[in-house]
Amino acid sequence: MNRGQGKREDGLRIFSPQYYAVCTVGGMLSAGTTHLAITPLDVLKVNMQVNPIKYHSIFSGLNVLVKEHGPSALWRGWGGKFFGYGVQGGCKFGLYEYFKNFYSDMLIVQNKSVIFFLSSATAQVVADVALCPFEAIKVRVQTQPKFAKGLIDGFPKVYATEGLSGLYRGLFPLWGRNLPFSVLMFSTFEHSVDFLYQRIIQRRKEDCSKSQQLGVTCMAGYASGAIGTIVSNPADNIVASLYNRKADNVLQAVRSIGLLNLFTRSLPLRITLVGPVVTMQWLFYDTIKVLTGLPTSGGLNSYPDHVNLME
Repeated sequence: MNRGQGKREDGLRIFSPQYYAVCTVGGMLSAGTTHLAITPLDVLKVNMQVNPIKYHSIFSGLNVLVKEHGPSALWRGWGGKFFGYGVQGGCKFGLYEYFKNFYSDMLIVQNKSVIFFLSSATAQVVADVALCPFEAIKVRVQTQPKFAKGLIDGFPKVYATEGLSGLYRGLFPLWGRNLPFSVLMFSTFEHSVDFLYQRIIQRRKEDCSKSQQLGVTCMAGYASGAIGTIVSNPADNIVASLYNRKADNVLQAVRSIGLLNLFTRSLPLRITLVGPVVTMQWLFYDTIKVLTGLPTSGGLNSYPDHVNLME
């Protein structure tokens, strides 16, 4: 079956250009809004990574930020969060759907886990190239109060002093953080959806109401976010260190942070932060799909007929 020849659902053809457009817009809106909502916690997280002695816990760290810089400090970098992660989310979700069908055509003998891994990894590589400049400005704005007010003055300042390399300094660590996160997030989500329908609900997705389907989306979404966070935490600490000049390269960052701290520093906050964020992303994303007449994500009915469904 060629791409774009999937079954119809309320007039919209799955794997058609219109389908990918809905997935891309849904990804942009869901990722951008959820990341914007948790900007205060992200500001704290980045400062805990860069200055763990000063910002050593959630409550004391928030208190220090507000005392020293005022309540507005909690919303530093909101533009980078909203626009950067909006662009990343559009690429990530839209391209994941595209490459899932693409690899299904190309690798018809492979099992579905391979399709999930390849699709999410390919989509994330592109998504992080789009995100990286926004992330470079966001981290500096959040941790260096006198650096810039936001994206508008931050972009020209970095480009003028460091060139394009300054905007992409953290690309490889960003891939190191987001590639394993994305691969585990999508794979865990897809398998969790299958498990919930087959073992818990014991009904096909199409036999469940839309509210039940969205409930499955939330449960699978939280599981995918929690697992992805644990694996991606070391690279997240490295990204913060590089952008704040705490280290000149990845190896130096690892040495200065310490192996144990790579895995544990800011991890409780990230789990608190990322689990609900990923859950809300999946919920918003699937709600948009439902409102446009598409089925929710995951489950065996979301693949072309020729996909090998071996475990």
